[in-house]
Amino acid sequence: MAFYSLSDIQSWERFYRGNFINSLSGFKSASLIATVNKAGISNLTIFSNIVHIGADPALIGFVNRPKEAAPHTLSNIEATGQYTINLIPANLIEQAHQTSAKYAEEESEFKAVGLTEEFTEYCKAPFVFESPVKYSMELKEIIPIQFNNTFFVIGAVTGVFADEQILSADGFLDLEKANIITSLGIDGYYATEKLARFSYAKPDKPVCRID
Repeated sequence: MAFYSLSDIQSWERFYRGNFINSLSGFKSASLIATVNKAGISNLTIFSNIVHIGADPALIGFVNRPKEAAPHTLSNIEATGQYTINLIPANLIEQAHQTSAKYAEEESEFKAVGLTEEFTEYCKAPFVFESPVKYSMELKEIIPIQFNNTFFVIGAVTGVFADEQILSADGFLDLEKANIITSLGIDGYYATEKLARFSYAKPDKPVCRID
């Protein structure tokens, strides 16, 4: 096994170094965040840094890049206080990846990549109609990360659309049944395979498989 020091990594070509570091944190969720601006123009962008923060209240966060690099999602959320997060099935990976392109503010990524806006009474921002698991969010806090000029956006879940066929009796969403993908780096996408679920771990009791 090779060891790469910080000086080694910093000496690498920019894109090689970027691919290496972006892959280092392992497989991640990949979702489409949809917003709308005050003029009613929707925005849709793929994110692979969405994280669970807490279940009660249900809080989910994501990291937004510096404003000069990715301004539309953050500015729309600041303006409306609402957005949706839409999981990506395998048949949508090409369209989902294309949303990472830098479209002009007046051009909706929905139309540019061929996905369908789904406006509802539950959120000002649209859902992705084609997504089998999607949820609406209400902005709670934006935390500037001064070290690299990014922003940690924290929102509360206000409602969920989910295919009933993937909902287990105990509330577990079996996302593999909906062909939800995961990501690696900034341009790799993978199918998933469930290996096991286990009982709640306690110090004095061995875990057991629950399905």
